[in-house]
Amino acid sequence: MCINIVVVDDDPGFRSIATMLLTARGLRVVAESRDGASALDAVRAHRPHGLLLDLHLPDLDGLTVARRLAEEDHPPRIVLTSTDRSLWSQEELESTGIECFVAKDKLFDADLRGMFAASGTCD
Repeated sequence: MCINIVVVDDDPGFRSIATMLLTARGLRVVAESRDGASALDAVRAHRPHGLLLDLHLPDLDGLTVARRLAEEDHPPRIVLTSTDRSLWSQEELESTGIECFVAKDKLFDADLRGMFAASGTCD
């Protein structure tokens, strides 16, 4: 099964790297967004299975985007990215609809396919 992903980050270099990593792991990136508002639009237009979502965006932060998507029918699996993991507990993330967290500097080693698969975990 093809897993469709939207990549959301205000840094075009990070979006490019994330897209390459996701594609190399057999996932299909259907859209890239640079801010929260365009991320919401992309999710509504493409109905992806997953969203690789940066916390710090120029308009809405990643938690706000996740909360808004959690209110919709069939929200995508959300994996949050940032440079600092120590700010939230797993329970706090899950309460906003975020499946798991991966630090940006650990993205290369992360099981991205597993994170976005229906039975995936965040180990």
